Amino acid sequence: MFEPSSAECIATIAAGDAQDVNLAVEAAHRSMADGRWSRCPPAHRERILLKFAELIESDMEVLAVLESVDNGKPLSAARDIDLPDAVRFARYMAGWATKIDGRVVQLSAPNGPLGMTFREPVGVVGAIIPWNFPFNMAVQKVFPALAAGCSVVLKPAEQTSLTAIRLGELAQAAGVPDGVLNVVTGLGPAAGETLARHPQVAKLTFTGSTAVGTHVATLAMQNMTRLTLELGGKSPMIVLADADLDQAAQGVVDGIFFNAGQVCCAASRLYVEESVHDALLERVVRRANSLKVAPGLSPDCQMGPLVSARQRDRVMEYIETGRREGEVSSPGVSARARAFRPAHGVHGAYPRQPIGARRGLRPCRDGSFICHRRRSRGTGE
Repeated sequence: MFEPSSAECIATIAAGDAQDVNLAVEAAHRSMADGRWSRCPPAHRERILLKFAELIESDMEVLAVLESVDNGKPLSAARDIDLPDAVRFARYMAGWATKIDGRVVQLSAPNGPLGMTFREPVGVVGAIIPWNFPFNMAVQKVFPALAAGCSVVLKPAEQTSLTAIRLGELAQAAGVPDGVLNVVTGLGPAAGETLARHPQVAKLTFTGSTAVGTHVATLAMQNMTRLTLELGGKSPMIVLADADLDQAAQGVVDGIFFNAGQVCCAASRLYVEESVHDALLERVVRRANSLKVAPGLSPDCQMGPLVSARQRDRVMEYIETGRREGEVSSPGVSARARAFRPAHGVHGAYPRQPIGARRGLRPCRDGSFICHRRRSRGTGE
């Protein structure tokens, strides 16, 4: 494991492979079969999950530091945004353990018989999480599955596995039975693919890029595994001529630079009416260049590094592609606050991009043209 700002090795973790995933899935499957979690009273599950959430809250300072050194994000973002949100979500989902029920309905048949429906745990859930919000994503996948009585095999991103490991430790401390939550660290091709195509995984949930999500879906469909995908986006931000430009500029900066732009729903497309284009761009440039980029644990950090050298190189490759294809960088914009104006059309301006602090900017004639362009784009990576 490497700290993103310095590339310093901060930890050594297991490189789980197919054998490790198989062992974890088998452990989860045994825990489903013997009912140690799936058939325990819902109120008991709720109590344990509430205790689990309480332990997360008590451990927030440690978790925030781990998240910052793991991912590179500002400590303040992990401590004040990500972790409190995770605790709220965990408590909310814990309450669902006692509220998942069936229905009794009178059927339209002779003698009016009653029909009953029951909801049962689907089985072993495989969860593959990304590196941009590692702890939040883990909580958002683990707690709903546990509340429903399922057992989970959690595979964190290889770049950011520390908080997932800590989550497993807190689950044990809260009283989650052995085999119910299993954390397997490792590379995607070795561990993630094995989990995606495992025949004993009844439900798979994946958050990540569109390209990898497509591959994961192909693997899961070999067994017709139930599947939930949360993939990359290409979210537009629209600024019309009657907008408060100071407020809009701050929204533009927040929309693309939060978490160093490493957000699936980052506002990576910006459409601006021509009459206010230059005035807005000047405000955006000024705010972007004022951001303090520093290691995540630095008190002055407003934006941390990208998660890895590989991710940095991918983002810079897109910037260089923009230069080659006729885009010009706006005057006064530093490398970390790069904005582009297409010289002709939109060719090359809005590729499916890796998440990172890079935005495509398009001056437009009017609102109707903006709406047309907004709807004409595809998904992101």
